[in-house]
Amino acid sequence: MLTVGLTGGIGAGKSEVSRLLVSYGAVLIDADRIAREVVEPGTPGLAAVVDAFGPEILRADGTLDRPGLGAVVFADAERLATLNAIVHPLVGARSRELEEAAGPDDVVVHDVPLLTENQLESLYDVVVVIDASPQTQLDRLVRLRGMSEQEARSRMAAQATREQRRAVADLVIDNDGPLEKLEPQVREVWAELTRRAAAPRS
Repeated sequence: MLTVGLTGGIGAGKSEVSRLLVSYGAVLIDADRIAREVVEPGTPGLAAVVDAFGPEILRADGTLDRPGLGAVVFADAERLATLNAIVHPLVGARSRELEEAAGPDDVVVHDVPLLTENQLESLYDVVVVIDASPQTQLDRLVRLRGMSEQEARSRMAAQATREQRRAVADLVIDNDGPLEKLEPQVREVWAELTRRAAAPRS
């Protein structure tokens, strides 16, 4: 089994790269999706978040008001750290369970948005970084996700810099251009990952 940490800044195109890798045969473990699962109603994770942030972060139906909580934590580094201390260990434990269920020859891709920020690169055999310029990220967040420019900039500022991400990368995918330029690069990265997965381990 080869474990891959896939990361990139918000708006860099991780979901598209993940989709392509799965289509080639990768096993995907999506940290964002698991982060939602561990704070669903009735979970210890949600109870801990409510304990830390108060019941006002819940919707009327008892689910977490993710945009409301996001607005609180992305404006306050201390509160973001509090949230991360609750959610990240739960996500890590669930990710390990899913990885252990994969086959010995599988390429297991962990989609980890905050890999660089949380210094998780040593957990993976290979780190793949999806790189896009801040201008491209900002454009996608405003144009495609409907964020205000201020919100987009504050989300980007809460993450690692482009240089920090590239510093931990084993392989880099440039996603500054159109979609048709992305697919050949991802296919090339997949060929390299499958080559490494098949190579005998020392």
